[in-house]
Amino acid sequence: MRLYITIITALFVLVTLPREASAQTEATVRLKDLVTVSGNSPMPLTGYGIVVGLDRTGDRARGQRGSPYTVQSIANMLERFGITVNPDMLAARNTAAVMVTATLDPYSGPGSAVDVTIASLGDAKSLSGGVLLQTPLVDVRTNAVYAMAQGSISTGAVLASASGSSVRVNHSNTGRIPGGGIVTQGANPTAMQADSLGLLLRRPDFTNASRIADAINAALPGSATVRHAGLISLTRPASIASTPELLATVEPLSVTVDVPARVVINERTGTIVSGGNVRISEVMVTYGSVIISTQVDPFVSQPGAFSQGETVAGTVGTPEVSEEGTRSVVLDPTTDVNDLAAALNNLGLTARDVIAIFQTIDRAGALQGELVII
Repeated sequence: MRLYITIITALFVLVTLPREASAQTEATVRLKDLVTVSGNSPMPLTGYGIVVGLDRTGDRARGQRGSPYTVQSIANMLERFGITVNPDMLAARNTAAVMVTATLDPYSGPGSAVDVTIASLGDAKSLSGGVLLQTPLVDVRTNAVYAMAQGSISTGAVLASASGSSVRVNHSNTGRIPGGGIVTQGANPTAMQADSLGLLLRRPDFTNASRIADAINAALPGSATVRHAGLISLTRPASIASTPELLATVEPLSVTVDVPARVVINERTGTIVSGGNVRISEVMVTYGSVIISTQVDPFVSQPGAFSQGETVAGTVGTPEVSEEGTRSVVLDPTTDVNDLAAALNNLGLTARDVIAIFQTIDRAGALQGELVII
């Protein structure tokens, strides 16, 4: 039996200052893709509902681990239809209590359809094949009903069981009903009646805020003022009749935005995403590894004849140490992440090793950008 322990040696990074400035990447984007109107944000809605039609995969009705509120909900619903039944006599394996959520667009009016999401509240095994009964969706701040949801649930999951064994593909306790919510009253955005409004940047940035204001003032002189990195004040000029017309005028404007230098790393999946304007100073990366191998061999000690001794079993270990040759790469000044990735790939490194190198380069101050780890 052989036990392997691999130890990755520390990365040695030598950094020098770049000899020339890094070029910045810019993109031309429509203004409507950069900002939202202040005070007119989407409204989250929530409701409590019942899903029926399940194939014995719903909430359990009895026992300490059951969901008694599901049975009580069924009894309350039947009573509204003029049917009185004792909750203790109900079984709920084809029924499940769920929470229903949706997001109401601030400009949606009565009769508009919204997508709804359904999630199991009790101990149901699966919501596949179920039908959501009519459920009011409310704004928890005012408790006012803004939409009604119902319909067949789509989970995109498969659950099968036989002889005590089961298999599940995808998550079956959460589902969606596309267009399953009908808006009963709109959010009534108030900013549409004002002569001035605020434009909120989706990604606050002083440079981009200034460029957006410049683009608006070029089309409508004196109408835009930068308040801070995330807010631009927009005033309706006399030549424009209404606020909706004002927004329709400024939304198509093109703005050259400054893209931040950022590297995003997902350590769980080994994913690295980087913008093209991330630069790396002149740097040398030395990489190596030490492999420690311990071989364990069993042995048996037999006593001599007629010695009345006992047979003894044991193991003896033989350690071995080997070290790979050092591999290094030297990058020129103003190297971008594409060049670095190509150089690291030539070394045959894994995604985990590349992530460790990026983190070490950032700690050494050679990564000219922001490193984000999620």
